[in-house]
Amino acid sequence: MFDTFYSSVRPTLASQYRGQLQVIFRQHIQPWHPSSTLMHEAGAAVLRVAPEKFWEFSAALFKQQKDFFDVSVVNETRNRTYERLAKVAGHIGVEEREVLKLLTVSDKASDNGELNTGNFVTDDIKKMVKVRY
Repeated sequence: MFDTFYSSVRPTLASQYRGQLQVIFRQHIQPWHPSSTLMHEAGAAVLRVAPEKFWEFSAALFKQQKDFFDVSVVNETRNRTYERLAKVAGHIGVEEREVLKLLTVSDKASDNGELNTGNFVTDDIKKMVKVRY
């Protein structure tokens, strides 16, 4: 469905209805697939670093999605998966280091001793999943 939207519907909307229609794309994390959260976090990081590249990043990620399915990530660390996701962003011209900086989870407690600190897009993801339809 994404590919149809990206390659057919989106260009039509842009050329024929410029400024008249707004598409609201809601990321929907699939909690039964643990890497789904990581992939959505990568999308949130791209939105921060290069928002104009979000759709292109999403398309690249859909093409490589099997690389991030459960079986493909089960034996790697979360931060390693983030590194691979940042590389996908890098391949489409988004600053890979900036994306990775937003995604990486520290292995140290915060200054006030918190151990469950998340990353720099955690709050973005919280807002995305709490949106009411």
